[in-house]
Amino acid sequence: MTGEAPRAPVRRHHLVVRVTHWLTAVLLAGMIGSGLQIYMAFPHFGEKGKVYALLNPFDSNQFSGFPEWSRLGGWLAGGLNWHFALAWPFVLTGLVYLAYMAVSGEWRSLLFRPRDVRPAVQMQLYYLRLRRDHPPQGKHNALQKAAYTSIVLLGGLAVLTGFAIYKPVQLGWLVSAFGGFELTRYWHFLSVWLFVAFTVVHVLLVLLVDPASLRAIVTGRYRGRFPSHD
Repeated sequence: MTGEAPRAPVRRHHLVVRVTHWLTAVLLAGMIGSGLQIYMAFPHFGEKGKVYALLNPFDSNQFSGFPEWSRLGGWLAGGLNWHFALAWPFVLTGLVYLAYMAVSGEWRSLLFRPRDVRPAVQMQLYYLRLRRDHPPQGKHNALQKAAYTSIVLLGGLAVLTGFAIYKPVQLGWLVSAFGGFELTRYWHFLSVWLFVAFTVVHVLLVLLVDPASLRAIVTGRYRGRFPSHD
């Protein structure tokens, strides 16, 4: 029940998880900012002057560009330098996180499986205030599992498309797998906005639904009011 008194703090996040979480947040912010700076050098997909087949709301005469505060690098070369400088730490941090998940076995508590579909629906009903009681959960609820599984896959998409754009000749097979250079560039651009959407929803849910989880990702210990059924 949501009216239960806070429980005794329990250990939730290992140091590796906490460090990689915050490193990823900082590096991702820099990658997005420098990526927007690079995009502004040619804010269009496909041949110049022709309409691209896939949706891009930023490719219009009404769009004046992303605000300066949201971009990193100042100009194209600066944006490229920042983007490449942050790319390797971003990849390394992700690999460290995945390695820890694999070795520790914690991936089992995060992987979204078919059996999580119904609990995910119930959790969504709770977030929409269409269900009164917080559904039972383990360390992570079903929607969190879906989000975290998706974000790992999204990170893989961003990294692979990024390398394909960076080395389109050497990685021609990868470019072809994504549908060609322009489509690869589009998937990479789309991944940026999916990361932004995930971050906004993630932060809002933490602050509005379970603020104790913010303390947990800092200290490693969780003292919350929601029931846990492992």
